[in-house]
Order: sequence, then C-alpha cells, then structure tokens
Amino acid sequence: MDSSAVLMWGVLFGSIGLGYLIYGKQQKKVLPLLTGLLLMGFPYFVSSAWQVVLLGSLLVALPLMVKKLNL
Repeated sequence: MDSSAVLMWGVLFGSIGLGYLIYGKQQKKVLPLLTGLLLMGFPYFVSSAWQVVLLGSLLVALPLMVKKLNL
C-alpha cells in the first residue's frame, strides 16, 4: 500500500482545490468552486496513488479547458 504517496498527493491537490474554492467564491463562478470542493474531497475516497494523480490532474485541468474552449 502506498499510503504516504496518496497522502502527499492528496495534500497537493487539496491545496490546489482550496485555491480554486477561494477563487470561485470571490468571483462568484460555480465551476471553480465545485472543482475546488471536489479536489479537496476526492482523496478520501481513492486509495491508489496513480488514481489520485490521474483524477486530480483531470480536475485541475477541467476549469482551464472550459475557459480555453469558452464553454
């Protein structure tokens, strides 16, 4: 079990999520706010380090891709 790796990746993505949450709340934008909540919460439910990295990377990129594509 790679619990220390999951913990470290969870802390990293949780910190990024806190940034998204603060940004979304201040700018009154729903997508960054929800993405921040998901980034802070999903490591509690994922037990593999590679799954944390994959899902966290996708969630970090989601608001950036939506902004880039003007959706």
